[in-house]
Amino acid sequence: MTPWLNFLSLVPATTVTVLLISIAFLRFYNEQDFTLLGLIANPRTWSNRLTVAALVAAIINFCIEWDGRNREANRLAEEAQRRLEEEQRRLEEEEQASRRVAVEVERDLALLSYLANPSKDNQRKLTQVLTLLNDYRDSLG
Repeated sequence: MTPWLNFLSLVPATTVTVLLISIAFLRFYNEQDFTLLGLIANPRTWSNRLTVAALVAAIINFCIEWDGRNREANRLAEEAQRRLEEEQRRLEEEEQASRRVAVEVERDLALLSYLANPSKDNQRKLTQVLTLLNDYRDSLG
């Protein structure tokens, strides 16, 4: 389908070119220059008609180009948005991983402190860390 769209997008510009050549041919040459012009009745009238057709084709070409540029701008904006979302997701994953490591380090320190010295203070710290781990686990689920 894309080759047809590419082909159809060239038609208006090509039509404008052919019409402009035809207009110039009818406007600036006469029967003495080209005997073929003797077959065309009222070449000036046909030149005027082709001028109107060229204007219409130029407007159509403008609209197609405008649409193509808008589509390209939208595609680029969507791609930039997708990259931004991926970057944001990556940053969130990194932040979550660093929080997880910090909680694990705190857990290990509290456990080692309690194992090395099972005092009430170290037991309280270990209990606080376990509470923090339960809250962290609940926030993940």
